[in-house]
Amino acid sequence: MFVRALDQTQQLVTATGPDSLDLPTPCDEYDVRTLLGHLLTVIARIDLALRGGDPLTIPVVTTGVDDVPAAWKERRVSLDDTVTDDAVLGQTCKLPWGTLPGAAAIAAYTGELTTHSWDLAKATGRLDQLDDALATQVLPMVRKAVPAEQRGGHVPFGPVVQVPADASPYDQLAAWQGRQP
Repeated sequence: MFVRALDQTQQLVTATGPDSLDLPTPCDEYDVRTLLGHLLTVIARIDLALRGGDPLTIPVVTTGVDDVPAAWKERRVSLDDTVTDDAVLGQTCKLPWGTLPGAAAIAAYTGELTTHSWDLAKATGRLDQLDDALATQVLPMVRKAVPAEQRGGHVPFGPVVQVPADASPYDQLAAWQGRQP
């Protein structure tokens, strides 16, 4: 799932052109440019955390990058190299929201990447490019990891948005994370 989430995010990042950078996203504080900068941070933070470093040393949004797809691909090569070491799965990793074993950190970041892929696809009108099976697999993990109550503060999500039980997997995922599908 982690590789699928990375691949999906990479495809969307690569396909996002300069004409989309000022579009709003479902993340109130981000336009597409800022979301792309955050995704660059996310991939760098994953790599650093899995290597035993402190991901909080990297700003929430990476700025000053002229070629986001090239920067993403460069960071992806480094991350791919990091995850080839099976020891990563059991290593203790510091994350912005806690300390977890590597396998749990990878699962958490799979949820973040999948959600931000939806954010980017929604903002750029490319929801049809999302892997529904990925959202179906990630949704139960996110529901378990992100509590429905006590949102805000250290839990950076708005209240759960109610959607019909038959809503698409991505709409359910977005709604659980406090976004309007």
